[in-house]
Amino acid sequence: MEITPVYQKMNEMFEEVEIYHHIPKGKGIRAQLVLHISPDAVSLAAAIESIHLASLLHDDVIDKASTRRGKKSINYLYGDEMAILVGDIFFSKALQELIPHNPTSATALAHVIYNLSMGEIEDVNLSKQMNLNKDKYMNMIYKKTACLIEMACKEAARLANLDIDTYAKYGKHLGLVFQIIDDILDIVSDEATLGKPVMNDLKEGKMTLPFIYMYEQLNQQDKQYFRTLFKKQLTDKEIDWIKHKIQPAIIQTYNEASKLAHDGIQNIKDQYLQDLMLKLINRKF
Repeated sequence: MEITPVYQKMNEMFEEVEIYHHIPKGKGIRAQLVLHISPDAVSLAAAIESIHLASLLHDDVIDKASTRRGKKSINYLYGDEMAILVGDIFFSKALQELIPHNPTSATALAHVIYNLSMGEIEDVNLSKQMNLNKDKYMNMIYKKTACLIEMACKEAARLANLDIDTYAKYGKHLGLVFQIIDDILDIVSDEATLGKPVMNDLKEGKMTLPFIYMYEQLNQQDKQYFRTLFKKQLTDKEIDWIKHKIQPAIIQTYNEASKLAHDGIQNIKDQYLQDLMLKLINRKF
């Protein structure tokens, strides 16, 4: 899907923000979704991509990340203060872009910004101790990841006079599947592929779905040992122990993601959207 018009629009929106031009751009999957569903909704796509970039800037500050998409992060290059301020500019500009001619989408986007912020707070709080509550984790990843994709699909469908509930469900499930598969890859992939250390989530105190399921399946002795590994810089031996113990949980997590994916495309007749969902299930990075 060609999204050049979206980046052209964003260049206009952030012409005076020099740092914007140094931010690594991703695949623009949210913009692609919007334009595929509603080809003329360039402003909506640009606003949503702007919100996504803002959330990444803030996320990198919170995580103290030094890289993003294989390049030095903005907070590393320019400092936390600048990264936060530029993210705030992206939030406000996105709303300014939509309010004059698309107030309904602007209202929806404002609600998403609230959810993204609440999701960040919940992520930080859940990382303070070992979270074993699946519902809390799923609610957090919905707010941090899925709600923006849900909104993108729903609002694009509204503009295209399509069934908004069907497309909102698709977007929500797409976001959940993306994050769950990301959780799996953090464990089973390698550093060269991920661009970050394996099992970085556990080191940061993030009990993702595979770890929650793994813990449930461990005997009491193994549970006590696993607790000693929480928020720790793992040795190769400890990583190997986790990889051995976690295999049944990986299968369980993958099966859950697959079920979410197929449920999300159940009423979607669009082949492109179906293929995109199934591609996520099989992604390796």
